[in-house]
Amino acid sequence: MLTENEAREVIGSDAHGSEGDKLGSVEQLFLDDETGRPEFVTVKTGLFGTKETFIPVADASWSGGRLTMPFTKDKVKGAPQVDAEGGHLDRDEEQRLYEYYAMSYSDSAGYAGRDETVTTGTGINTTTDTDTTTGTAGYVGDAAGTEGHDTSGPTTDDAMTRSEERVRVGTTQQETGRVRLRKYVTEEQETHTVPVRKERAVLEREPVTDANVDRATSGPDLSDEEHEVVLNEERVVVEKTVEPVERVRI
Repeated sequence: MLTENEAREVIGSDAHGSEGDKLGSVEQLFLDDETGRPEFVTVKTGLFGTKETFIPVADASWSGGRLTMPFTKDKVKGAPQVDAEGGHLDRDEEQRLYEYYAMSYSDSAGYAGRDETVTTGTGINTTTDTDTTTGTAGYVGDAAGTEGHDTSGPTTDDAMTRSEERVRVGTTQQETGRVRLRKYVTEEQETHTVPVRKERAVLEREPVTDANVDRATSGPDLSDEEHEVVLNEERVVVEKTVEPVERVRI
């Protein structure tokens, strides 16, 4: 059985079934109005967590930040949908849930009410408002001023003091971490395709015919003359430059 402190810790955690399957996220905690003991939690189930399902926690266990319920995932998915208006379950709704989960239910059981949640800063605290009564409790005398008798101690007067818990909400500042800005150099490989042009020499032979004999014989006489042609081609040149791209500020 969960203790009250353990039950408060389960809010926001993931609930798991008896076979290890994840049931959903715990959304609310319901306490017995008379005893203050944890009685139900609601778990977000369904597609995208669109509905809340009530699960009794009498036989649940909390260990290492993990809430384990004694029911399978299919059993929880088929649970009756209950709308707790005003944060409370009536007796009929409680009995219907206990019967579905095959658990005993006594008519003397109290009503289950939702645990109140107070938010402070970035954390979540849970607390329950409780009225406590101290002082004398007994017979009050007549108009003549007869004293009352305190059955739990010495006779005092005809009044008692009623107290209640008050919640004070505030914030506190604490160091959560430090940030350091550091620049370092990384290397990346880039591939570029560059078209280049090259000159090539081609020797063309043309037979002498009646049509071109005049041009062929108009040149100089037979000799050892040489002709030279300069060939050029393009080469790829790579040059890197460093350029500023952005400024970073904390």
